[in-house]
Amino acid sequence: MSQRFSPPLWSLVPAVLLASLAGCTGTPPQVMNPNPSSATTADLDAALAALVEEYFERQLQLFPTLATAIGDERYNDRLEPSASAAFWREVGDTEQTFLARVRRLDAARLSAAAQVTRDIFVSERENTLERLSFHEYLMPVDQMDSLATTLAVYGSGSGPQPFRTVADYDNFLQRAGAFPAWVDDAIRAMRDGLVLGITVPQPAIKKVVPQLAALASANTETSVFWQPIKNMPVAIPGADRERLTGQYRQLIEKTLAPAYRRLGDFIATEYAPRARTTVAWSDLPNGQAWYRLRIRLATTTDLTADEIHSIGLAEVARIRGEMEAVKDQVGFKGDLEQFFHFLETDPQFYFTDSAQLLAGYRATKVRIDALLPGMFADFPKADYEVRLVEPFRAASAAGAFYQSPSADGKRPGVFYVNAYNLKAQPIFGMETLSLHEAAPGHHFQIAIQQELTGLPRFRRFNNYVAYAEGWALYCESIGKELGVFTDPYQYYGRLSDEMLRAMRLVVDTGLHAKGWSRERAIEYMLDNSTMAESDVIAEVERYIVTPGQALGYKIGQLRISALRARAELALGSRFDIKAFHSQILRDGAVPLGVLEAKIDRWIAAQS
Repeated sequence: MSQRFSPPLWSLVPAVLLASLAGCTGTPPQVMNPNPSSATTADLDAALAALVEEYFERQLQLFPTLATAIGDERYNDRLEPSASAAFWREVGDTEQTFLARVRRLDAARLSAAAQVTRDIFVSERENTLERLSFHEYLMPVDQMDSLATTLAVYGSGSGPQPFRTVADYDNFLQRAGAFPAWVDDAIRAMRDGLVLGITVPQPAIKKVVPQLAALASANTETSVFWQPIKNMPVAIPGADRERLTGQYRQLIEKTLAPAYRRLGDFIATEYAPRARTTVAWSDLPNGQAWYRLRIRLATTTDLTADEIHSIGLAEVARIRGEMEAVKDQVGFKGDLEQFFHFLETDPQFYFTDSAQLLAGYRATKVRIDALLPGMFADFPKADYEVRLVEPFRAASAAGAFYQSPSADGKRPGVFYVNAYNLKAQPIFGMETLSLHEAAPGHHFQIAIQQELTGLPRFRRFNNYVAYAEGWALYCESIGKELGVFTDPYQYYGRLSDEMLRAMRLVVDTGLHAKGWSRERAIEYMLDNSTMAESDVIAEVERYIVTPGQALGYKIGQLRISALRARAELALGSRFDIKAFHSQILRDGAVPLGVLEAKIDRWIAAQS
């Protein structure tokens, strides 16, 4: 799972994710008349490029934490009011304006490359406007993501917010000072959601309360927000050091801790008791249409919930068959359920402390990095680090996830591993998890995409779940070719992770379109995997609050694998795996239909 440090609902604007804007000042002028009869294709291409760049800049102004995340420091003192109805009206107005402007361009006279950019831009604006119509901002907080936890990551000193200079420290003081106003907006939005029946389900929202309590710690010097003071650079002068120490103490004690307590108390006493007890997205107002949209956004296909459910059931059955083969290979005597129990309980498969876990993944990084030149010609400039998930968010965070590097490569990517429950981090899952979250999975795809300076910035920093997660899951599938999974238990770990992605097709659609309860979803996943129960619960509750998102993984991987098979069949001995991987990676994240057309053109060009 990739994570790009986004505030809640940033995915309402899916095309614009993170950018480096060194040397960019101001907004380009609007192109008022882009289609005069004398205009050439080059003129129209330039008009489109100017328009999408102007849009991108506007998004960074609207979402300043996103600019920070990729190294644009112009807005480091600002915090977007992303729980405010007025803010989302402004976002919607911006989307409408740019959609109208791009439609005035004569698409037929654009170059082929510009037509692709134009079609993607139009599709994304249309999808964003449709999603805005469902008022998702009325659920600004859940256990997976909110500006409340994002601010803590930024303020920790180990996230995207820099703490190198006095100005950096002053910038965060300003940014964090806006948090109480965001809390006011969030409480107002959630109260409106209670009236309209648009709420986070009770099982999920209850998980937020301990998160907020941890961030409202009474001990200032153990607060995550104190870490920048504890680790202040020695170059900061004494007078500034003293001033900042006092101001950060005031910020934590008088501003942040009270705001976190106020939000936590509201959720615990007013919101959670009145939140909906159902878990299906289809139970929300106009929920069936809302879920269909989320399926389309996550998969970039027109597959229905029923079709995806059937694909999932078939994949689960196939993967169980492969698990049976591994069981026989290692000589285990017993049925598959007994094999699951053996893998869940035998101490040889688990670390006993977080330091061992971290060291194990760092060693795996070194081993896999040495193998990658055998199958890849393109490598990102940025490296990645392996870190443990911070304690304040570990209880509800995913088992692992990836944070993208800065666009200039100066800040590395981060492969986060969650040590909250070591039983949820089996040793046999290390190789497959590294392939997915780090290299050549998310790290290659995201870091290389950010380096594609020939693309418009809105495409360099966008994201499609089916493409990004499909690629990462595809990278797991090539492990044996790459030279890992030599241990059959590590290959079982690959099957276990693939089983998770197949079960998601069944469970997500089961929860949101077929009337499954939370308990039925948990039971289904426990019956078909060796996952720890705590991990299964976290996964199911993730699907409850982010419906559709988990569908993109397997749908994307199946499509990429099918494209490779098509290319191998058509090209025979001329098929080059390095060239194929380059073709997948070199245009960044795109809808699956666009990727399929591109691979078909590549095959035809070599025939």
